[in-house]
Amino acid sequence: MNISEILSHCDHTLLAVDATTEQIKQICDDGMKYKTASVCIPASYVKWAKEYVGDKLAICTVIGFPNGYSTTAVKAFEASDAVENGADEIDMVINVGWAKEGRFDDILNEIKEVKKACKGKLLKVIIETCLLSEEEKKEMCRVVTESGADFIKTSTGFSKAGATREDIMLFSENIGENVKMKAAGGIRSMQDAEDFLALGCERLGTSSIVKLVKNQEASGY
Repeated sequence: MNISEILSHCDHTLLAVDATTEQIKQICDDGMKYKTASVCIPASYVKWAKEYVGDKLAICTVIGFPNGYSTTAVKAFEASDAVENGADEIDMVINVGWAKEGRFDDILNEIKEVKKACKGKLLKVIIETCLLSEEEKKEMCRVVTESGADFIKTSTGFSKAGATREDIMLFSENIGENVKMKAAGGIRSMQDAEDFLALGCERLGTSSIVKLVKNQEASGY
């Protein structure tokens, strides 16, 4: 798999709490230069970033992030606001506590509400796999499939662990045909990226792959 193909599946990500406009500009520049699938940035920068990149790059943002325990109304408002500001893609975090309690109907209803608020834009659902049991992950595959969301995503990258190959294999065996997979958290090497793509991921949430390419270029490779 060549580097350009890998980059075309990357959501080039900067979600650090101290991210600045200059840093957001840099990842937007990198996203456009290397033709990444999108840049994933904090909601407060979406309007500026969309005006900056225009139609040259998809803008992704996160809602209910990173803990997922905002109310449904707040998440729906966040999604609507982000879309109005120009977001092309929304990555939402589920209420993990509800999953631990078996409140999957509530999670399903919440995702549907957020999907409505996305007004046709792409919705990815972060289930924070490192906090869920195998059975809870399987239930979330069912819920995301029934919700009409576009993607199931492993992780925020802000919890105990990120994506694993085992979780992607579990996803692929339990999601419906309408759902794509995004691995995020801990994808730091080209081998990681190739492995997750080979397992069927359509997207990778990572800040590392573009950095690796830039380092290679700087070294003359």
